[in-house]
Amino acid sequence: MDDLFLKIIQGEIPSEKIYEDDKTFAFLDINPNNPGHTLVVPKKYSRNILDIAEEDWIALMETVHKLAPSVKDAVGATGVNIYMNNESSAFQEVFHTHVHIIPRHDNDGYRPWSGTPYQEGEMEKIGETIRARIV
Repeated sequence: MDDLFLKIIQGEIPSEKIYEDDKTFAFLDINPNNPGHTLVVPKKYSRNILDIAEEDWIALMETVHKLAPSVKDAVGATGVNIYMNNESSAFQEVFHTHVHIIPRHDNDGYRPWSGTPYQEGEMEKIGETIRARIV
């Protein structure tokens, strides 16, 4: 498998490592939204949130939780986005599960999305459909 993040974890591709434990690895994004933009990845391969094992997801989120305040404080940010893209239609470019910790500053210009209100009755129908699929 030609996995960019696995190569980074194994040291085959250089990175600015921020943190590592037995299940996760964190490093600075080479094309950051803002300085300090950090990627946190599980060491065990999964494509994204749709197939990651629960124990790997929990380890990933524990690392994100541990690092977010340090990333924010290190660059003097006033906020932080925790962001994840899952599949190409959601702008995932590297198909190894990863979470972005993006430091934010007032008026930094980064706008992740804008919303569109539901049509009459649409929210209830979608809610019902989602609830019916929960296992």
